[in-house]
Order: sequence, then C-alpha cells, then structure tokens
Amino acid sequence: MKRIEAKHPWAVRWTHWINFPILFGMIYTGLMIYWASDTYRIGWGSFTLFHFFPDWFYALFGLSHKLSNGMAWHFFLAWIFAINGFLYVTYTALSGEWRYLVPDRNSFSEAAQVMLHDLGIRKSAPPQGRFNGAQKIAYTGIVLMGMGSLITGLAIYKVVQFSWLVTLLGGYRAARYEHFLLTMAYLMFFLVHVSQVLRAGWNNFRAMVTGYEIKTEDAHAGRTQA
Repeated sequence: MKRIEAKHPWAVRWTHWINFPILFGMIYTGLMIYWASDTYRIGWGSFTLFHFFPDWFYALFGLSHKLSNGMAWHFFLAWIFAINGFLYVTYTALSGEWRYLVPDRNSFSEAAQVMLHDLGIRKSAPPQGRFNGAQKIAYTGIVLMGMGSLITGLAIYKVVQFSWLVTLLGGYRAARYEHFLLTMAYLMFFLVHVSQVLRAGWNNFRAMVTGYEIKTEDAHAGRTQA
C-alpha cells in the first residue's frame, strides 16, 4: 500500500536549489581568480606530484586571463550565497527544522553504519528518520563550511579593513589556504552527495523537488519503506 507523505518544506527546497548553481558559479569564478596565483601543489621539497592546476585544466574550462571578470562575478555571487544561507539558517532556526538536521549523540555511530552499509560490509540498513546520522553531519557541516568560506573570503578580499580577522585566521597566506581547502571540500561534498542521491533513487530526488515522497507500507509486517 502506497501513501504520499510530506518531507521537505518549500523554504528548504528553494534555498537548496538556489544554492546549487550559485555555489558552482562561485567555484568557477574562484578558479578564475586563483589562476593569477596558482601556488598550491601536492609534493615535498622540489618534487611536485600534482600542481593545482595544470595548464590544460585552465584551457579546458576557459579560466585563464579572466582575473577581473572572475573577481567581479565572484563577489556578486557571494552576496547571493550569503543572503540565501542566512535565509536558510533563519528558517531552520525559527521553524524548528534544525531538530532534524543537527547531529545528536547517536549521529556519529549511525554515520559509521551508513558507511559500512554503502560499502556492502553491513547488510542491514542503518536507522533512517527524515535524515540519517551521516546526512545530519554532512548537512550541518556544509552550513559551517559556508560560514567559513564567507569569513575567509572576506579576510583575503579586505586585508587592511579586516586585519584583525586576518590575524585570527593565521595571516593572509593561511586565510587564502583555508579558503582554497574549503573549495576542495565542496567539490568532495558534491561528489558524495550526488552519488548518495543516485543510490537513494528517484523517490528521494522527487521529494527534494516536490516536497513529498511516496511511502510503501507493508500491511502484513507493519513496516513502512521509502
């Protein structure tokens, strides 16, 4: 027996879908800015295993020689990113949605079960409410990452005006490095998030679009499945 059940409020869905292209746009324009001083690498001493990023990468995505355009668009998108994030956090705080999203004392053990299940090591499905432990940690983490990106971005953009903030972050070089690491973390989050969405199936994706999901109820066993 199937029934329709509300899952995601409209405010959560709107801020989610607005944030998705905005964050990608910020990463793209951020790489235009980074091109002018691409100093980071993986290696030791004079040996470089990988340089962020090779020339072919900039050529493939059309990122080179666009510093001024990148800066203009990056700061414009940052305003939308900040406002959208503020609206999301405000809504979840006032509506009580934060109770479903903030990790609790069981979240980390549940997250370990989710990882083992996804790797095929654990056969039984982990506990699942509206969000499981791994999702709570990830979704709370992405909000904190957004705050971190705004703070570090402001520090490296207005070094003199926010010199106290630059100092708190460990100096200009440290703030820039932290900003870069957060960008790489976003990309990793996207990869994991998209793979989890594909794994969860169409019903889960549809719930984030429409706000409703279809539940299948086993009348004999008295169980409900998404």
